Amino acid sequence: MDNARIADRLDAFASLLELADANPYMPRAYRRAAETIRGALVPVDALVRAGRVRELRGIGPGIETRLRELVETGEIAELAQLEHELAPGLVGLGRFLGLTAKRSVEIARALGIRTPEELRAAAAAGRLRSVPGVGPKTEARLLDALAREAGPRPPRRLLLNRARELVGGIALALGGEPAGDVRRWRDACERLAVVCAAADPSPVLARFAELPQIVAVIEREERRALGVTVEGVPVELVAAEPGRFGTALVRATGSPAYVAALEPLPEAPDEAAVYRALGVPWVAPELRERPYRGEPAALVELDDIRGDLHCHTTWSDGRFTVEEMGRAARDRGYDYVAICDHTPAVGAVRGLTPDDVRRQAEEIAAANERLAPFRILRGIECDILPDGRLDLPDDVLAELDWVQASVHGGQRMPREEMTKRVEEALRNPSVRCLSHPKGRLIDRRPENALDLERVFGVALEEGVALEVNGLPDRLDLSGEHVRDALRAGVPIVCSTDAHSIRGLGNMTLSVHTARRGWATRADVVNTGPLQALLEPRQPAR
Repeated sequence: MDNARIADRLDAFASLLELADANPYMPRAYRRAAETIRGALVPVDALVRAGRVRELRGIGPGIETRLRELVETGEIAELAQLEHELAPGLVGLGRFLGLTAKRSVEIARALGIRTPEELRAAAAAGRLRSVPGVGPKTEARLLDALAREAGPRPPRRLLLNRARELVGGIALALGGEPAGDVRRWRDACERLAVVCAAADPSPVLARFAELPQIVAVIEREERRALGVTVEGVPVELVAAEPGRFGTALVRATGSPAYVAALEPLPEAPDEAAVYRALGVPWVAPELRERPYRGEPAALVELDDIRGDLHCHTTWSDGRFTVEEMGRAARDRGYDYVAICDHTPAVGAVRGLTPDDVRRQAEEIAAANERLAPFRILRGIECDILPDGRLDLPDDVLAELDWVQASVHGGQRMPREEMTKRVEEALRNPSVRCLSHPKGRLIDRRPENALDLERVFGVALEEGVALEVNGLPDRLDLSGEHVRDALRAGVPIVCSTDAHSIRGLGNMTLSVHTARRGWATRADVVNTGPLQALLEPRQPAR
């Protein structure tokens, strides 16, 4: 079993544990284990057979037992039992139609059915109304949804990292390309698609239906299918003729408005040929949100990044030491990394006092001796207090190489108060960057009421950059706000807010979010050399 297959089965197990109302810790633990295994650099089945799999972070004795069972028998018995009891294909279709998992199971048991096809047949025969709690209105809604007349939507959007994992796994298994919102790097994805080139589409469509990620195929045409996951998330497959693959990929990638402005699309085997035939420059997928026919800028690339300027360690809420984070950053090819642990006002986790900051400096200095010429910067993620003051004394901040100012508490302050609070902090001469400026948690907490236009003005005057935070549930600034910042002349920083070595990989999300805002290499502070970074900030005034 390869790592991807093992991770897929753990993900499926986590989903069914959720349906079975297991302790919430268990699905989370299995999902974390799946993420670890999917990113492991060695064959996990070999580690299992050698009794070493618990060397991987997040793999405890319980998960080790499941992994051994999976590797030795090809299955997890409890997973097979849950699949039998819960009929995940039916649950997936039910969630796609807007039903809860519990309600889907209730309907299935009342009707004595187990598959999406049996649900459709029962609905067509008028048997839905025999289910307790299903009246004429509910029946009509479900019939409409089954016919797709009501245009059902996924019950929730997927964060970009989860959507990329799902779509990327399917594309890899089918030899296709990710498309839809994932390929445009939207922060939360609704349209998930994969495009394959196939002279004969039948084997590709059959393989799609057999994938562990897909529990039911709810639509099937000659060259297209729509499957759903157990969470009810729809994934579209397009099996294009090889000579039309480029056309299908353009159409499946761009937003409806973007594609409509290019129609009619010429038939072509690759995207470059489509754009040549249209007589317009090729446009990076991140920019295919709105109609655009001009010459796009040369966007920043992941390889342009010289260092990560926002990382946490065991001094606050990180999982690794200063030196471990430094080595991991160096191994990524960076020249520098800034350690920016929290200050006390963050509240929820340990924060560094002035004494802690100075003791951490000793650890950083020792690590730098071992890692030279790579450089670990003394930094801090300093909370902005409600009155705009910073959470550490000015003399302590002045000692540091890199100071990030952040709002954590009081996110719901009125617009005027929040804006004054941040403006005051940016005028502190030690502040170099404003972290996750809008404070959002995607689909969990709305953006704060900060007036970005006013903040851009102060940032420009003071020579302060704004962060594009790479945490998957933040991606803040968003692509749209990045574009606004760059139009105002404010530079940005692409950082990960990494709390682990693995978290350093979120630079990919940060950079592509910046690209959605049309950022070039010159717009991003940490594409520059270390010496430029250490120079005093340069106000525009």
